[in-house]
Amino acid sequence: MNEKFYALSKEKQQRIVNAGFRVFAENSYKKSSMQEIADEAGISKSLLFHYFYNKKEFYLFLWDRACDITMKYLMGHKCYESTDLFEMMERGMQAKIQMIHKYPAMTAFVIKAFYEKDTQVYLEIQESYQRHFAIKAKDALAQVNPDDFIPGLDFDMMHREMYLASEGYLWEIFQRGDTLDVEKLEKDFSEMMDFWKSIYLRKKP
Repeated sequence: MNEKFYALSKEKQQRIVNAGFRVFAENSYKKSSMQEIADEAGISKSLLFHYFYNKKEFYLFLWDRACDITMKYLMGHKCYESTDLFEMMERGMQAKIQMIHKYPAMTAFVIKAFYEKDTQVYLEIQESYQRHFAIKAKDALAQVNPDDFIPGLDFDMMHREMYLASEGYLWEIFQRGDTLDVEKLEKDFSEMMDFWKSIYLRKKP
């Protein structure tokens, strides 16, 4: 699949991918224009459809590309190799910060795509997310030592709260269209983790 696209130079491939990330990140799936993507990539719309059969195929291609890149960064930072939940999260934060530096539009696209409700792509995105991330995170969470936390803590609920807070923080920034201040991002995430540690970790004697 996409042999014609992969026959292009790496530079041209990246231009098309970056244009797709940017346009889909700023609009709903339905309102995203393949003409706008083609214009930004410096190619004709007919040529874009020569590489990808339709908008859905291109959108899901971008999602898969983003997932592969994200997993590469998470694995490179050994995010799932620690039994310390907050160390795991801190490694994940560093991985995301590096990705945002290199692929700012990709990060915005992933968040937008995850919450996309268009029936043409919704199921594929949610199923792919489960395959790529949710199962991996659940397995890693199972390795965490419950004795490190306050008694009776619901780990799934805690993890969901922290995940939603982290994603919500990024979503708000991208929705406002703010210029991403990576140093502030790192500082804010560190403060959030310090807060969660103060609430959830068992106090040492």
